[in-house]
Amino acid sequence: MEQTVSILDGSTFLVCSENGDINAKPEQPEGLFFKDTRHLSLWKLTVNNVELDALSTDTIEYYYAQFFCVPPTGTIYQNPTLSVVRQRMVGDGFVEELSLLNHGTESQQIEIQLQAASDFADIFEIKDALPKKGEYYHHIKSGQLVLGYKRESFMRETIIAASVDPTEINENRIFFRFILAPKECWRVELQAKPTTDDIEYSPKFADGAGGNKLRADLAQWIDGAPALTAYPDQVRQLYMRSMVDIAALRFHPETLPEHSIPAAGLPWFMAMFGRDSIITSFQALPFAPELASTTLRVLAATQGTVQDDFREEEPGKILHELRFGELTYFKERPQSPYFGTSDATPLYLVLLDEYERWTGDTALVRSSEKNARAALDWIDRFGDADGDGYIEYKRKTDLGLENQCWKDSWNSVLFSDGRVASSPRALCEIQGYAYDAKVRCARLAKTVWQDAKLASRLEKEAAELKQRFNRDFYIPERKFFALALDGDKQKVDSLTSNIGHLLWSGIVDDDKADDVVKHLMSPELFSGWGVRTMATCEAGYNPIEYHNGTVWPHDNSIIAAGLARYGYRAEAARVISAMMTASWFFRYRLPEVFAGYDREQTGFPVRYPTASSPQAWAAGAPLLGIRVLLGMEPHGEVLVSDPVLPEWIGTLALEGVPGRWGKTNVIAEQKGSPSYKQLYGRLMSQRQSLGDKNMAA
Repeated sequence: MEQTVSILDGSTFLVCSENGDINAKPEQPEGLFFKDTRHLSLWKLTVNNVELDALSTDTIEYYYAQFFCVPPTGTIYQNPTLSVVRQRMVGDGFVEELSLLNHGTESQQIEIQLQAASDFADIFEIKDALPKKGEYYHHIKSGQLVLGYKRESFMRETIIAASVDPTEINENRIFFRFILAPKECWRVELQAKPTTDDIEYSPKFADGAGGNKLRADLAQWIDGAPALTAYPDQVRQLYMRSMVDIAALRFHPETLPEHSIPAAGLPWFMAMFGRDSIITSFQALPFAPELASTTLRVLAATQGTVQDDFREEEPGKILHELRFGELTYFKERPQSPYFGTSDATPLYLVLLDEYERWTGDTALVRSSEKNARAALDWIDRFGDADGDGYIEYKRKTDLGLENQCWKDSWNSVLFSDGRVASSPRALCEIQGYAYDAKVRCARLAKTVWQDAKLASRLEKEAAELKQRFNRDFYIPERKFFALALDGDKQKVDSLTSNIGHLLWSGIVDDDKADDVVKHLMSPELFSGWGVRTMATCEAGYNPIEYHNGTVWPHDNSIIAAGLARYGYRAEAARVISAMMTASWFFRYRLPEVFAGYDREQTGFPVRYPTASSPQAWAAGAPLLGIRVLLGMEPHGEVLVSDPVLPEWIGTLALEGVPGRWGKTNVIAEQKGSPSYKQLYGRLMSQRQSLGDKNMAA
């Protein structure tokens, strides 16, 4: 596969080749993207009509990349006398500083040619290979090249500017011609500025201070999180990679610009997703509780208020996604915000309670009471449209999602023989989320909202739901819970990873838990790299099918938390260990998903071709994994820890875990391993010698 380089800052991201060029095909998610639109599909640099070879490329920080290039000589017997350095920073567009150095003893006549173009493709047009319907235009304005696209009232532009006056500009080319003396360096700063409707955005680094600001923001983010030390050090490297990736994915939604919330993942999901933000915030609670605070506030501000079938909005419902591209503008996709998910609403309530348990922030819970009551009402009224006591879904528009759960591909709900289940579908894990939401809100009603009547009602409803669920969803002959009930209330009998989410929610009766665990850890589900989404014994299993046989890190982190909840700590540690060792093959950046081949068959985890990376809840998976390994749970004003580590992790320690207790340390050491104090001392010495307090890079 051709290697690409990605840098990002919130909803702005850039994907290019190893020499810094962009030459995107219509179906490839490469180029400069801003608010769901590709603003550059071509950005190609030549020197004296020769394309550049990359010597070395690296992403120094998540928003910054360097490319060291040379014009090739065509023979190994002649070394280049020119080197080209491209330093690029992204954020509300991008800035590229281009430097040419003449290493020779003679002056050289130089012609730099920059080709630039944009197809202004909506991210969904790329994903679904759809044609454009508007008109393109270009013009030159005050020495700047303006690339534009217009369809009725929808308008997007990309303005390209240079710090040095170009020698020539035409419809898609900018030329610089000059003589470069021996040992001389020539520089130019290039800017690509996106325009949406009448708003022209200025790249964050245009004033030269953006890099320092983002660097300081990243340092503050890392400094505010617990310091992790571990033996072996790979655990710390995975932790740092996860924290930096979550920082990179943060963006400020227009509804509440003062708050940041994680985008779901690069390239397809660089937008606000309710479910993804909730789960990522839950995973990150012991490390960055402010993420949960902002997520809860933003989702409350965008909660559904009316019935709108096209957007699948209902009162009290939590949104699925928020988009700004052409297709949603013209209602060729459900208009944004889109509410086509049935799990985000109960998960919002789960996060609200868990956040208060960790932080003691009753003020946010009080201010969210109206939103929480609306969400509870949605569960009982709109979520359970037929009144059978279960949340089910069926899309209300042909443009909506067929499956409105985390496994949201069209064919993710299959019977054991491979048949697609009919709608409406009641997914098993969503009933677990609803049970957990009611149990948790009963606690909040007692302790914060001071409503004993509501608390009593929710406790009764939760108990009845648990009893009913264990009767209606359990398959006695196979000793696990059905994936779903279909439109005819038939049990969808395939064995999937969803049963692990049931343990996480606590809805499984104790006498059934052991069988569920045995299935999760069986060779049919556990690949050695993690729990597969579907068991190998099912007709629909495919190790490279998005939701029917692959391994998802976030799924495994939730399963591990569920195993731990029911006391299966060794099994939980095995799942987390598999996930962590898989990360070594991805340079410590766990992708959204990887293939479900057996570990003994491959020896390494196999990439999934279109997996998002970085991806928010994949980055959050190691964080929840660390919490589970250390057995960290809030009990009133105290953080309790009961560590169970895999054999290969000798020491695992967190310094400064934030919560309602202030900050505290959690230390786990196995016999014969270096102590926490020894490891921490070494780490501090390394940081001091490197002159980098945070080692964020």
